[in-house]
Order: sequence, then structure tokens, then C-alpha cells
Amino acid sequence: MAEVHYFTDNRDLPSNRRTHSWEFGGQSFSFVTDEGVFSKSEVDYGTGVLLKSAVKESLKGNLLDLGCGYGVIGIVLKTLYPSLNVTCSDVNPRAVELTELNSTENRAAVTALVSDRFVQIPGSFDVILTNPPIRAGKEIIYGMYQGAFEHLTPGGLFLAVVRRKQGAETSARKIEEIFGACEVIARDKGYWILKGIK
Repeated sequence: MAEVHYFTDNRDLPSNRRTHSWEFGGQSFSFVTDEGVFSKSEVDYGTGVLLKSAVKESLKGNLLDLGCGYGVIGIVLKTLYPSLNVTCSDVNPRAVELTELNSTENRAAVTALVSDRFVQIPGSFDVILTNPPIRAGKEIIYGMYQGAFEHLTPGGLFLAVVRRKQGAETSARKIEEIFGACEVIARDKGYWILKGIK
């Protein structure tokens, strides 16, 4: 049997939902996860590092959590910044279904969409954040970076978290190529936060 990845449509996997709690920004969150989604047992450390950097930025308008998994980034930021208009997207329908569920559970209204990168995502955004699926390969990841640039408003903010051992330096070079500059705004236990401004 072929290996099943979290960045595919894996609805045929048996379901085994579980719930875990997480604290961030003085708030308590509860997330339902399942087989076949990224970091099903706990919130990924890199996601926490990304959120710590995101809340230091000016967040306003329309925000996209690209490759949202079960919705942690979008739901946390909608809770902390209620005026944000948050969209969460993922190629994995099971992840999007969980995002919708977690949005309701945490009383944080977000729009959740199934989309392969930007194929099904309308409009433009003031902020795009991603914890990209590195194992999907450079073609996919770099396509996410390029798509983010194309879907940002002028002056829009792009943040990505990538582990150094999984190619943070090459990602930084690619973002610099696309955006004209890339700033490493945080390093934490091997996770780099990469920032581009359109």
C-alpha cells in the first residue's frame, strides 16, 4: 500500500478522532484531530513559533491560513483579532472538515476551503501565513510561495515557518527571489520564520 500523506485527499483512511487542548496568548483552545492530518497528537512546535511571530506584526483585513491542517493558525488569530476576516485552506478535505468543526468549537468564525494551493481561493489577502508541507517537495512549496505573492495586496505580509534541516535557507532564497527580500525574523529550536512583503 502506498504511503498516505496529510497533504492529499485521504478521506478513505479510517477515522479516529481525538481532542487536545492548547494555550496561546492567554487563551485556551480545544482542537479535534484525526488520522491523516498534520500533527494530530499536539500542536506542532513550528506552528507555535509562527504564531508568536505573527502576533508581533500588524494583522488586519483579510488573512489566509494556507495549508491550514485542522485550523490552528486561523482559529487562534481570529480569536485574538476578531476583526480579521480569516480564510483557512487545505488540499486535504478531512483537514478542512476538522477546521470547520474546530471553528465552531472555539467560537472563531473562519471560512474553510478545500483547495490545491490557490486553485479554489478567490480574492486577495493582506496577510498570508503558512506552515508548508515540506515533504510535498520543492515544486509544491515554491508554488505556494509564488501563489502567496500573487494573492497578496500591495504591502501585504507573508510569513512561513520552515525548519533549518528541512530547507529553511533555500526557502529563504526562494522567497527573496519572489518578493525581492526575505527577512528571517525568528529562529527557535531549528525553526525559522521567513517574512516577505509584497
